[in-house]
Parts: sequence; C-alpha cells; structure tokens
Amino acid sequence: MLLKRGFTYTLVGAIALLIAVPVGWVLVASLKTKGEFYGSPWALPEGLHWRNYTDAFLDARMGQYFLTSVLVTALGLVLVLLVSVPAAYVVARYEFRGRGFVEALLMAGLFVNVNYIVVPIFLMLVDWDRALIDAFPDGFFIDNPAMLSLVYAATSIPFTIYLLTAYFRSIPKEYEEAASMDGAGRLRVMTTVMLPMARPAVTTVILFNFLAYWNDFIIALTLLPGDGKTVQVGLLNLMTAQKAAADYGRLYAGMVIVIVPVLILYAVIQRRLIEGMAAGGVKG
Repeated sequence: MLLKRGFTYTLVGAIALLIAVPVGWVLVASLKTKGEFYGSPWALPEGLHWRNYTDAFLDARMGQYFLTSVLVTALGLVLVLLVSVPAAYVVARYEFRGRGFVEALLMAGLFVNVNYIVVPIFLMLVDWDRALIDAFPDGFFIDNPAMLSLVYAATSIPFTIYLLTAYFRSIPKEYEEAASMDGAGRLRVMTTVMLPMARPAVTTVILFNFLAYWNDFIIALTLLPGDGKTVQVGLLNLMTAQKAAADYGRLYAGMVIVIVPVLILYAVIQRRLIEGMAAGGVKG
C-alpha cells in the first residue's frame, strides 16, 4: 500500500511538473527584453519588463481580442445552459412520444466533430447573408460574434444534454414529489430543487464548454474573418508578426494573456466542483 501511494504521488508530481514548467517558462519569458532572449533561455530576466504586456494589449490589439473572446464565451455558455438544462430535465424525467428518437439524435450528435462541418456552416451563413443583403448590406451572420456564440452553443448541446440527463436521472424522485406536495410547479421544481442538486454536473459542463469555446481556433477563424477576432486567432497573427520582428517578449506576453484566464477559471471551477460533489455525497 505504501509503495502504491508513493508511486501515485510520484506520478502526480511528474505530471504537475510537465504542466508547471512550460507555463512558468512562458511567464518568465514574457518579462524579458528583446536582448535577453539571445542569452540562456533558462536565465531569469534582469528586471520586470511589463512593457511587453502593454505592447501586446494595445499595439497588438490583444486586449480587443480578449474582450471579444470573453463576450463570445460568456454568451455561448448562457445560451447552451438556457437550452440544455430544461431539455435535459424533460428527457430525464418525463415520458413523451418520440423520447427514444430524441435521445438517439443526441447520442449521434456526440460523434459529430464541429471542425468537420465548419465549412458547411460557413456556406450556409454566407447564403443567409446573400438573402438578406438588401436589409444588411455589410452582412449579419458572418463576422458577427453573437452568431459565433450561437454556433458554439448549438454544437455543444448534445454533450451538455447527455451529461445533465445522466445526472438528473441519478437524483431520487422523492425530492420532486416532496416539492410538488408543497405546491411547487414543474418550473419551480426544476429551478429550486433539481438544478441546485445538479450543481456538480452544471459546473462540469461549464468547465468543458468554456475550454472548448475559449480555445477554439478553426471556427473563430472561419466565422470572424474581419477585425473582431478572438484571442486564439489574434495570437496567431501576433506570433507571425513578432517572429518576423524577433520581439519574443511581446509574443510570450500574448500567450500569457491567453493562458492565465483559463488557469484561474479552472482553479475556481475545480474547487467548486469538489465542494458540490462532497455536499451531494453527504445529502445522499
């Protein structure tokens, strides 16, 4: 048992180092001047060169791209939760004609990689813009962050409903019956009884969908061809420009701008997820 525990701790420590070392190196590199990159790559910077972040935010427009990603990701999460939570609750708890067919479609949607259908989505939106060219000469569906959020939400609905449905089914029906006896309607039962109990599952889908939306590159590159880029597309442009200029400090500062929000949110979500699971285990 002691040997097994030691092996587990060693493995976890090794994995943590594999993650922490590259992230730490990027953080240190983002504070170096242009001249310091020609020395040892592992040497610490002589000072904190915060100008790299200022240049990345303002000159390279990473601040604008960051805000676009925040808006797109937040709107996508709101849309997918508004649709998926009620749908998952209905599929899990109510008998209706065609429920098996609906579940089969949701299962089939799990096997569709959105990156494989991005071109048909793009062509469909282009056709819609052509149909509305008189009302919207500059286009409405292409280069619209709100439409990108809608595409994110629509393509992640099968996974979200699948996970939430499984969790709703694991909750005993006695909680709903008790709330109904107290006079609560279906909507109130779902929002005040079932949804708080399903917090671990909701937290999980928020985490996975956030990572998918924030880290997406192909869909954002295709549907936002104008200036309103997301951070992933903006980072590619920054990498191309700074490699030519040999200004790697600004490049790594842009990488930190992309990485840090993900690390912060993951740490917060992970803590709340564990707390929610522990609370659910005590109640059960």
